[in-house]
Amino acid sequence: MADDSLLQLNNVESAYGPIRAIRGVSLSVQKGQIATVLGSNGAGKTTVLKTISGIIDPRKGSIHFKGENITAMDPSAIVHRRLVHVPEGREVFPLLSVKDNLMMGAYTREDRDGVARDLETVYGYFPILRERATQDAGLLSGGQQQMLAISRAIMGQPELILLDEPSLGLSPKLTKEIFEIVVRINRERGTTILLVEQNANMALNAADYGFVLESGRIVMEDTCANLREKDDIKEFYLGMKDAGVRAERRWKKKKTWR
Repeated sequence: MADDSLLQLNNVESAYGPIRAIRGVSLSVQKGQIATVLGSNGAGKTTVLKTISGIIDPRKGSIHFKGENITAMDPSAIVHRRLVHVPEGREVFPLLSVKDNLMMGAYTREDRDGVARDLETVYGYFPILRERATQDAGLLSGGQQQMLAISRAIMGQPELILLDEPSLGLSPKLTKEIFEIVVRINRERGTTILLVEQNANMALNAADYGFVLESGRIVMEDTCANLREKDDIKEFYLGMKDAGVRAERRWKKKKTWR
């Protein structure tokens, strides 16, 4: 494992009953990076995150975090190691106040002054959470609940955040705001982020390195700058088929008709 590798998966396989969801996935996330996993629905992206965080036990392979083998470790033990999962669909505690939700994120910590500072930090990122601090979290809008879920993760002072589909169900404007804050969290706090996101354009612009998952396997990986220039990525994930190629194909087709 590379010295600056914070997270490493080696030939990991996970399944739901008889159905294999990921098949021999190997990937490495470097400390301080934003890495993203791209793929269509059903490719296994969420399963990768659930396997890392201990929600699903892998059938094969190993997972190392900060050099320690955390394969099939209890999720609470993984959180104590400062690896936090923000699941798809937000999953806030709807009957607790916004502030109580945030404090739940800090349950592993004993540094009260540090917790207070981080509470102010997340209010700075998302001022609406301060305004709604005493309101039940279940009454927040979808976008506000996503802000709360990310902020709750920050309260655990994580070294790595697993972020699953943060743009799900959000408007383009709110998606842009969320991604801007995700990048700020990475740059300002040095928090490493492994991002699963259906909006490939947003993910590739926010992240440093990307993995493409198809049918449970990693089929491509590269820097996001390079991935954005690959024809397959442009066509299948960014909807940017090369206009010149299309024109040439149309010309050739017309030529055969003559």
